[in-house]
Amino acid sequence: MDKFTSGSLLDVIGELFSDEISIAVSNTKEYIYYRPSKRIDLKIQEGDPVKEGTIAYKALATRQKASEFIDKEIFGVPYHGMAVPFEQGGEVQGCVMAIYPAFTEGKSVVTVKSADGWKPIPFSDVKFLEVKDRKTHVHAEGFSGTNKNSLQEFEYLLPRDLFIRCHRSFIVNVHHIEEIYPDTHSTFLLSMNNGARIPVSQSYSSYFRKLLGF
Repeated sequence: MDKFTSGSLLDVIGELFSDEISIAVSNTKEYIYYRPSKRIDLKIQEGDPVKEGTIAYKALATRQKASEFIDKEIFGVPYHGMAVPFEQGGEVQGCVMAIYPAFTEGKSVVTVKSADGWKPIPFSDVKFLEVKDRKTHVHAEGFSGTNKNSLQEFEYLLPRDLFIRCHRSFIVNVHHIEEIYPDTHSTFLLSMNNGARIPVSQSYSSYFRKLLGF
């Protein structure tokens, strides 16, 4: 068997977790490998420095496995991470990280801006979220409003048993999907119970099918 390169081996390992977990590898100063997942993407680039406050920095500084929640101040999104340092000749050479999405923190409503003020909408009543004209629009039965969070932030705030990202511009509540139709090759069209039609893009279609089991 031909010898694996470290990058190809990490790609194979990443395939096992690519839907849910991002994988990163650093040396003692910068990231040398990154594979994002559908659920969490910190937008790390090879060559980016390991910043103070990150899970990688903590593992390298303590020379021990680190596992904790990191808020959104560093990468723009919150995440749960686990980092394990590796050594050679008794010296730390870098670390390997598994990056998990942060889940909802006990909130049960989305507060949206209305014409007269703000309206809290229970998660279960939200049908879908849409980015349009650089704003995030939250759609519920008979009501729509805007929220300051991006779709990427909502992806980590909303309960994953209800909501799925299906397109770069849409997150849908699966309990409000009435029917799923094939569209073009490897894509789908969602018929929502309020009459809206939501596309499932090709980049999200396999993940969408896996979560819904069809």
